[in-house]
Amino acid sequence: MEIQTARFIKSYGDHSQMSPENIPEFAFIGRSNVGKSSLVNMLCNNKSLAKTSSTPGKTKLINQFKVNNNWYLVDLPGYGYARVSKTDKKQFDHIITNYIAHRQNLYCLFVLIDSRLPPQQIDVEFIHKCGELGLPIGLIFTKSDKDKGKPVAKNVETMKTELLKRWDELPPTFISSAIKGTGKTEILGYIENAIDLNSEI
Repeated sequence: MEIQTARFIKSYGDHSQMSPENIPEFAFIGRSNVGKSSLVNMLCNNKSLAKTSSTPGKTKLINQFKVNNNWYLVDLPGYGYARVSKTDKKQFDHIITNYIAHRQNLYCLFVLIDSRLPPQQIDVEFIHKCGELGLPIGLIFTKSDKDKGKPVAKNVETMKTELLKRWDELPPTFISSAIKGTGKTEILGYIENAIDLNSEI
């Protein structure tokens, strides 16, 4: 897939305020500061499309973008640790839960995982929650360019082993780097195939 156009639509405090559910939507979520906005910018060939920050909890609303005029890309608030108040954390959880449970045109929820770390319980629990809801998900291991001691492959395999304790079949898995562009072709190819497959139904 070639990205011809990508434009910011709007930020929303609730899924019910969002643009009509008439075209495919792909959302990105993960722990705070896992690199969601950087990945969005890399995929869309625009370093300033989504706002990035080294401060966890920067994304506080549902940010929707329209790509190639035929699908939506969504940058969701991070879950887990963030330097924000308990009230804000509760609001983030409410926004996320309502979105993933009710957004009818959500084709895939990409869960971003920091590849430098061994499986984190909060990531494992969130992925299991998605499975219980029957959501179509993909796993994207981020920041692979910062792999100094070569732990990425080990951490990915450890996560897969952990998930297989409850999953019969694992979700699609991607290794990415917003800096080097790693995983871009594979992720966009997966999105393109998902759109094509659903258009045939």
